[in-house]
Amino acid sequence: MTIGLIDVDGGHNFPNLALMKLSAWHKARGDVAEWWWGFGEYDRVYMSKVFDETYSSDILEPLNAREIVKGGTGYGLDNRLPDEVEHTYPDYSLYPELTKETAYGFLTRGCPRACDFCIVAGKEGRRSVKVADLSEWWSGQRYIELLDPNLLACPDHMNLLRQLKDSGAQVNFNQGLDARLLTQENIEAINAIRVKDIHFAWDRMEESEAVLAGLRLYRERASRKVHGDWGTVYVLTNHGTTMAENLYRVKTLIDLGYFPYIMIFDKPNAPREIKDLQRWCNRFVYKSEPDFRRYDPRRRGG
Repeated sequence: MTIGLIDVDGGHNFPNLALMKLSAWHKARGDVAEWWWGFGEYDRVYMSKVFDETYSSDILEPLNAREIVKGGTGYGLDNRLPDEVEHTYPDYSLYPELTKETAYGFLTRGCPRACDFCIVAGKEGRRSVKVADLSEWWSGQRYIELLDPNLLACPDHMNLLRQLKDSGAQVNFNQGLDARLLTQENIEAINAIRVKDIHFAWDRMEESEAVLAGLRLYRERASRKVHGDWGTVYVLTNHGTTMAENLYRVKTLIDLGYFPYIMIFDKPNAPREIKDLQRWCNRFVYKSEPDFRRYDPRRRGG
């Protein structure tokens, strides 16, 4: 078979893991797998889309394919890779500029939180379960991009943290660790890992006590900072919090030595003030202008 691959989200500077696994699976069976182009003839074309229309527009279906298969959360939550493809070592040659020294993958899937702004529970289930050992998708790369939605909620997370430590690679906890599940024991295990970046989240005000307890414990027990901060904390806005509560979370995190990173729910319809807050915070403008109320991004140089 001749297989064509289309990364519908192309341009987000992040590899499409599903396409990498499909490419490897087909190549192992003697098929030709390549990026789709308009002048070839294909037995099957896979179109993979991770983001919804807010962040990634769809494209027209190709005409030079006998069969078209669409997948990814951008097309819905019910389509997923067959198990034998899911557990295939990815074809890193598809994205040589992004994956030359970095391995991408999941050790766990699912999350017990079932937040209404997140698709993970609906797509992967309300339990965090181990789905792979590190050796399934890492083969000595210097960096590991860990995509797990809630690693610390998995009963096997201490074993998985040890695997990350034993790799000797620098690890980016890309999707965040649940600050409410931080303990002295798992913080010590994180300390043993070469952490490149670490992320947490503070999404709701009603979670404040538990989130802050975890963040304070991590600051107390963590062995080192990353990029001058104890870590990045995603701050959800435009979803059940007031501007005063948004500013409170941002200021509290800065005072604790974390980097607050504003995430906007339903960004196209968010108030301008929320978008200004994102720019002020995520671009570190607060370091030169600590008072958000005095910040005017429409002023020259703002």
